[in-house]
Amino acid sequence: MVIMGNELQLENKILKGTTTVGIKVNDGVVLAADRRASAGFFVANKMVRKVLYITDKIGITTAGSVADLQFIYNVLKNIYHYNSITKYGPISIKGIATRLANVLSATKYFPYIVQILIGGYDDQPRLFNLDYLGDITEENYVATGSGSPVAMGVLEDEYNPKMTLDEAADLAKRAVFSAIKRDSFTGTGVIVAKIHSKGHEELEFYLNKKV
Repeated sequence: MVIMGNELQLENKILKGTTTVGIKVNDGVVLAADRRASAGFFVANKMVRKVLYITDKIGITTAGSVADLQFIYNVLKNIYHYNSITKYGPISIKGIATRLANVLSATKYFPYIVQILIGGYDDQPRLFNLDYLGDITEENYVATGSGSPVAMGVLEDEYNPKMTLDEAADLAKRAVFSAIKRDSFTGTGVIVAKIHSKGHEELEFYLNKKV
């Protein structure tokens, strides 16, 4: 598909500025992202959080317009908690992803500039990739953002559905670090979240230091 005019400019805005990675294995889901925020070629912030949590077992990674991402994050939390206190009960990860896809599709002519991964564990590990038009796909592994071509090469080469959650976390970290080395819009460090049946664990990594 050829993207023309304003659509091409919009696509370029979404592709710039970050690298996020999602990996699904038998034991859970790993979400990872770098920490650099850019405004054009200017590094606007070196310590931005791009891995966020809707619940202890559901997380998202974010790429795109900060204002739009903040709004969408609040929408997702409201969707989850509203369902939790009504007769419908807690919503599934697939349900949250589908609701968000409907929101993005309904606003496609005045879109939210976002690229979002939603991953977590309800009755099983789930990982969904959504773009600003509302397209939704379920993935075993995926990368988004300006550094995604580099990160995706690492994932394609090394992903194994039988790997452990710790092995998946190490792979996600290395995929984002590869993007940091080659993509000027990706940088500082990596947040890696391991989400499993009991909750989530989070680590931060930097090229020469572990936090």
